[in-house]
Amino acid sequence: MTKINVGLICGGQSPEHDISLFSVKNVEAAINKEKFNYFTIQISKDGIWSYNNEELYLAPGAGKKCLRYKNHADKYLELDIVFPILHGINGEDGTIQGLFELCGIPYVGSNVLGSAINMDKDVTKRLLRDAGIPVADFLVFYSHETDKLNYQHITSKIGSPFFMKPANAGSSLGVHKIKTEEQFKSTLKEVFGYHEKVILEAYIPGREIECAVLGNADLSVAIPGEIIPHHEFYTYVAKYFDENGATVEVPAKLAPNSVTEFQELSKRAFKILCCDGFARVDFFLTPQGKIFLNEINTIPGFTNISMYPKCWEASGLSYSELIEKLIHLGLEKHR
Repeated sequence: MTKINVGLICGGQSPEHDISLFSVKNVEAAINKEKFNYFTIQISKDGIWSYNNEELYLAPGAGKKCLRYKNHADKYLELDIVFPILHGINGEDGTIQGLFELCGIPYVGSNVLGSAINMDKDVTKRLLRDAGIPVADFLVFYSHETDKLNYQHITSKIGSPFFMKPANAGSSLGVHKIKTEEQFKSTLKEVFGYHEKVILEAYIPGREIECAVLGNADLSVAIPGEIIPHHEFYTYVAKYFDENGATVEVPAKLAPNSVTEFQELSKRAFKILCCDGFARVDFFLTPQGKIFLNEINTIPGFTNISMYPKCWEASGLSYSELIEKLIHLGLEKHR
């Protein structure tokens, strides 16, 4: 059997560069070496692409031969598909997906539109709200509108406390739970430092339930998991750097009818938000049993504590089988 050549794209220029490097190591360890040859291509923080410390460039329209060695005009990596294991800006926001489209090479995951939609928390919530899927009340402001950011007005609309987040960032970077006007004013500059658009969301007390979706037209959803934060909320530090930051419970302790409801809502949201291949859908479940959809992550983490692969392992799909399925879904989408 001819092996499939897979380019694992990692690193990137977003603040989540290091998380990508954690994720790719797990993919390297789990990928079936009898079926796939893998080539780990790293993007440095200043945007340089390299393989085995040799610099690469991309050749639009060259398909399998699109990744060329900068210092050897006739040398290239011949890849059948690329798997972007990137998080945040320039990784899961549609930009690199557009680059792969121009190069004519298959890739794992959502296309340009689906990636861009789901990276923008404002656009995501408006589409979900208009489709009748419950989301937390929210307000949006741009950096040139800081004069409109009146704390009393905000709390009259979405209550207190509330969450303040960059609209286009992941891994809980720049996320703050705002309880006082003083805290609100002191953190504004930091949050706008991540992106020109900030989203303010009503606080939803409840459990954090996550679902793993897999497929293109025909979708499957794994057994849901639950994040139980040991910090005030699931912060960037709690996710990746504090081994006691949270408990990841898979499967989540849910009634069978609730499991079905989460899975069906995940499929609906996946289609509404133009996703392909895979995504993790995050929810809040209130003590009264009401479900709110928080967000969708189109390139969920593959670190050793990440929920997406854990949910599939609990559902009977091993890490290795999951990666194989993702690669074949990317090839299917391209065809």
